Order: sequence, then C-alpha cells, then structure tokens
Amino acid sequence: MKEDTLHNLEIINNRIQKACEKAGRNLDEVKLLLATKTVSAERIKIALENGQFLIAENKVQELKEKYEELKNTPHENHFIGHLQTNKVKDILKYDVTCVQSMDRLNLAEKLHQRLLSEGKTLDILIQVNTSEEESKFGVHPDEAVELIRKVSEFSTLKIKGLMTIGLFSAETEKVRSCFKILKNLQQEIISQNIPNVEMKELSMGMSGDLETAIEEGSTIVRVGTAIFGARMYPDSYYWNEGQ
Repeated sequence: MKEDTLHNLEIINNRIQKACEKAGRNLDEVKLLLATKTVSAERIKIALENGQFLIAENKVQELKEKYEELKNTPHENHFIGHLQTNKVKDILKYDVTCVQSMDRLNLAEKLHQRLLSEGKTLDILIQVNTSEEESKFGVHPDEAVELIRKVSEFSTLKIKGLMTIGLFSAETEKVRSCFKILKNLQQEIISQNIPNVEMKELSMGMSGDLETAIEEGSTIVRVGTAIFGARMYPDSYYWNEGQ
C-alpha cells in the first residue's frame, strides 16, 4: 500500500513538473491537493508523511471519521464537496481552512453567522459551473461576479479565488474551454477591484486533465484516485529499465 501510494505520488508530481515546464511556469505556482474521498486515514497519513500537505474531503461525514487519526499529522484540510447549510458547524469543528465549493448566497450567510459567533474567519473559493452541466454544482459564469460582490460583504469570509470541475471529456479542447472561462472570469474580477476579494487561486484540473489546467493557469490541481487507487503505470513507464 505504501509503495503504491508513493509510486503514484511520484508519477503525479512528475506530470505537474513537466506541465509547468511546458507552460513556462514555476513549479511553486501549482499546489497538489489530495482528494481523499473514500480513502482511509492510514493511507492519507502515508502521503502526509512523505512531502504532501494539502488534502480535501467531499463529505462532512468523512471529515468526522478521519479527524482524530489525522489531527496530529501536519496538514491543511479543504472542503471540495457540495456543502449543505446544516453542516456548516461541522466544517469549523473539524478544522477546515478553506471551502472551495461556495456557490450560493444562503450558504455564505450561514457560514458568516457561524463564524461571527465563533470569532473566526474562513478562506473560500467560489465554485463556477463552467461546463454548464445540470449535474454539476456551481454558480453560472454570468452570475459569478454578482455573487462575489454579495459574498465579499461578509467580513468573516475571505474570497481567495475560483474553483471549477471541467467537462469530463476526452476532447482536450472542450475541457480547455472550461478552464479558459475560469481564467477569464478571474481576470474580469481582478479588473473590478472588489474590496475583500483576492483572486490568487484557480482550483481546476484533476488527474485526467491537470496538464491542460496548468497550461490555462491553475494554481491547485485536485487528484484522488490516481494517487490512492491502484498503481497508475508499471515501473517501466516511469523509469528506464536500463538504468
């Protein structure tokens, strides 16, 4: 288990490095986020004890289940799933530092009220539905600026950027168009200079499309199965057999 996890991590980090080189970007501009949905705390700890720091859950229940086992291992925990308003208090209880899936005003209001009562602040990313698929959450790109203006008025919520889930497609250019929408939106928001809004993070790209996302400006790529699943490739794919 440990060997496979570390092998897959090396593969992914190598892909990120190559993508950065191709795009003319510094490697330190792109963070690897480990999407840990359905992954045991034991396996997550292997990654955290071997150079990884940023993890994220999709479900509050999994945050709860893994919290005790992971709390003494240094890491930062984001939330990337659809967050129900009745689970807001749990997000704060289990040390989430950023909610990447902020996509509606009533969720922002609930979070703000809870944060005020606890004397805390929270980083958030605004989730945008760039593929316009009904199956996906996120604010419509045309409504994103208005939502950001409203959410920016909540003093406890620190808007740090945008998040999207690209189209699941083998056609790279269709996927790329989703990432371009997010990048263009980022630039539009920067130009409007809205108080209490930063646009330094673009969370986009997963195992199947991280190269394209990095080319289009991603600062956080979210990878899960490709690290915690079975071995992605045999050793011969990665290391020259003759070495």
